[in-house]
Amino acid sequence: MTQDSAQGIAVVTYDPAWPGLYAGERDRILEAAAGRIVEIEHVGSTAVPGLRAKPIIDVMAAVADLEVAARLAADLEVLGYRMVETGMRGRLFLTRQDLAGGQSYHLHLVERSGWETRKERLMRDELLSDPQAVRAYGELKTQLALLHAHDGLAYTRAKTAFVQSLVDRARAARGLPRVDVWEAD
Repeated sequence: MTQDSAQGIAVVTYDPAWPGLYAGERDRILEAAAGRIVEIEHVGSTAVPGLRAKPIIDVMAAVADLEVAARLAADLEVLGYRMVETGMRGRLFLTRQDLAGGQSYHLHLVERSGWETRKERLMRDELLSDPQAVRAYGELKTQLALLHAHDGLAYTRAKTAFVQSLVDRARAARGLPRVDVWEAD
C-alpha cells in the first residue's frame, strides 16, 4: 500500500487483503450477533477491487429494527466496537480500531426494510460493473484527500456529485426514483 497523504486523510492503492479482512470481521460480528443479523455485506471503497481507498473496512449489517441494532451495538463492545453519533437517520454507526493490525472497521447497522435500496450497496454494485467509474472515482478521491487532508467532512462532501451520479444511475436501472444521497437513509 502506498499512502498519498502523509498527514490526515490517506487514500491508498487497493489492497487485495481487504476482502479477507472483511470476511474475518464478518465472522466475528456474526458470532457475537447470535442470529440477530439478517444480512451482512462488505460495502465502501475497500469492497471494490482496484479502487483506491481510505484503508477502512466498511461493513453493513441489516437487523429487524433499530431497537435490535441498539442492543446489538452494546453487545459488540466486547469486540472493541464503539458507537459514534453521526446524525445519520435510520442507522447506528460503530467503529473499531484493530490495535494489533492497525486496521480500522466501520459497522453500519441498518433496518432490513430498506436493505435492497441502501445507497452504499447500490454504489458498490455500480462500481463493480464499471471499471471506468472505478478509475475516475479513485482519481477523484486521491485529489480530494490532498485538497482536504484535515477535513473529513469537506472530503466527503466534495465527492457528493460523483456519488450522486452513481447512485442515480443504479436507482434508474432498477426503476427507482432519485433520492439525495445526503438525505437518503
